[in-house]
Amino acid sequence: MNGSLENEVRRGEYVLGLLLNHKECKEVEYLLKRELEEILLDIEDERIDDRLKRSLAEKYRIVLNLYKRLAPPHECRHYAMSLQRRLKP
Repeated sequence: MNGSLENEVRRGEYVLGLLLNHKECKEVEYLLKRELEEILLDIEDERIDDRLKRSLAEKYRIVLNLYKRLAPPHECRHYAMSLQRRLKP
């Protein structure tokens, strides 16, 4: 890796390209969906403090943005609305 690219990677300023076939795409979609579900369960857990729940909500948004690139729009809406419902007091 050259010095310039190495510095960009350290700072998180790079773009990752990935080619997937249909089966791989469905598998990644499934994994992201399961991760979203796990995060929602953790957010609902009363034993977890609010600071951690805020961190989980941020992670949820990142995973949801990845999921939006693969999943049908109606599925994405379901997960976007799920977080909003669970974060309301």
